[in-house]
Amino acid sequence: MENPENIDRMTTLSQVMKTLSERGIHREFRMNEKCEMKFENSEKVYQPSELTILKTYRFEGDSNPDDNAVLYVVKDNSGNRGMIIDSYGADSNYPGEEFDKFLREIPILESDEFNF
Repeated sequence: MENPENIDRMTTLSQVMKTLSERGIHREFRMNEKCEMKFENSEKVYQPSELTILKTYRFEGDSNPDDNAVLYVVKDNSGNRGMIIDSYGADSNYPGEEFDKFLREIPILESDEFNF
């Protein structure tokens, strides 16, 4: 759920990424060309049930639809925290339906810890 009180506090992807980095979250979960979700610098392949989305931030470009992006703060079952970043709209970071399907299957547990 979005918190309307926090909507205007951080307006850019780079601002949110900087704040997350200051809180120790700087690694990404990424889907590779084999449609395997991995944590940056790790060989572990994740299933959606092994991850939890803690916060979702959406960014929409004022003048250019290509600037649309979403950042998910994600935690794995071992407590590792990272982010998934995807541009959306006409050009996604991840072509095909596999990425979208994977995301829809990740449980969501919104955390107030990331309301900044």
